[in-house]
Amino acid sequence: MFFRSNDESSTVVRLLAEQVRRDISFGVLAPDSKLKIDELRQRYGGSANSFREALTQLANDGLVEATPQKGFRVASATTADLQDITRVLFEVESVAIRWSMAAGDVRWEGEVIAAQHRLSRVENLVAHDAAEHAVEWEEAGRALHATLASACGSPRLLEIMQKLYQQSARFRLSRLHGQAFDPRVSQTAHARLVNAVLARDASATHEALREIIFGWKTN
Repeated sequence: MFFRSNDESSTVVRLLAEQVRRDISFGVLAPDSKLKIDELRQRYGGSANSFREALTQLANDGLVEATPQKGFRVASATTADLQDITRVLFEVESVAIRWSMAAGDVRWEGEVIAAQHRLSRVENLVAHDAAEHAVEWEEAGRALHATLASACGSPRLLEIMQKLYQQSARFRLSRLHGQAFDPRVSQTAHARLVNAVLARDASATHEALREIIFGWKTN
């Protein structure tokens, strides 16, 4: 029973963290807004201790800032923040994909093709109804990039990349909802990226990845 209780507690913390992460990504919880435990409990449920743990996890991911004696607040989302995240993510993912291309086998190639196919289908849907399919689009895009990097052989590199994707999600979704992002352009760029990766063309991979990642912050 002791271990079951711990497992259940961990599950509750994870679910609370996911709910808050999603609302930060969609702008429901605005940048720099204070995260008061009592207000969060009224909105999402859960205990005060569970929420403190969930917010601490999100602080480790860079989505929440924790200040002694002042509590928690949503991390800022300035142009400078986006530029910094974008530059670092591009460098990190470039290394991860390069290592994956060197080590990836036929099974990895099949997983990449499947992930790209799923994203392509979702991007067709997003082109007609961005609001309805935004979550699915974000998940499919993140899954493709994670799959491309998955054969790199470095758990630490993948962890850094995952955190950067979590931090950049709200910028992508904001552009999508603001109609400042064309999913068809992304669809074409991702097809070029996958083709370059499977051909082990380092130069073409680098350029396609640059177009995709820096395209998230420019028109």
